[in-house]
Amino acid sequence: MAEPTLLLWDVGGVILSNAWDHTARRAAVERFGLDATEFERRHERVVADFETGRVDLATYLSETVFYVPRSFTSDEFRRFMRERSTPHPSTLALAIELRRRGGVLMAALNNESLELNEFRIRTFRLAEAFDVFLSSCYTGRRKPEPDAYRYALQLTQRAPDEALFLDDRPENVEAAARLGLGTILVKDPDRLGEELRAFGITAD
Repeated sequence: MAEPTLLLWDVGGVILSNAWDHTARRAAVERFGLDATEFERRHERVVADFETGRVDLATYLSETVFYVPRSFTSDEFRRFMRERSTPHPSTLALAIELRRRGGVLMAALNNESLELNEFRIRTFRLAEAFDVFLSSCYTGRRKPEPDAYRYALQLTQRAPDEALFLDDRPENVEAAARLGLGTILVKDPDRLGEELRAFGITAD
């Protein structure tokens, strides 16, 4: 492919830790003494609506945790959810520098619920890294659904071969590749700068 003019970045697992993934939910089960099977069953029932902005965090929690009285509060659980987020400093710095240098449109293409997404944007200065946020909670489209990628291309007015998609999940990368986007499967965020150089993109 030609040198990309659009970088589509996943956030969790690439720039930050994953937010409310299975590891974080397992930690919540242990911390708050939840029934793991019931919690996961309820999570799966509402996660699509949660990540596409059709239900808010309060509704998600009422459906998955606070459907019975608890010995802890909603605020305690929300704080625990937020505390799961940590940065990958080298990758975050790389993204900020690439945006500062210009020449390529920087877009986040991530699956995330509204409240957690906006907390992560504020806390980790993600607005310094990205020109636009095409998060599932804003677009109503989740990876690896093909429409999530097509919508990103339509909004940015790029052809598939002008875009490079970065994600740590093979199923998301495979879906992008089937639509003709360039892809990088991020296995080690600290090596991402080297992988980008292979596409002619550098922050040096």
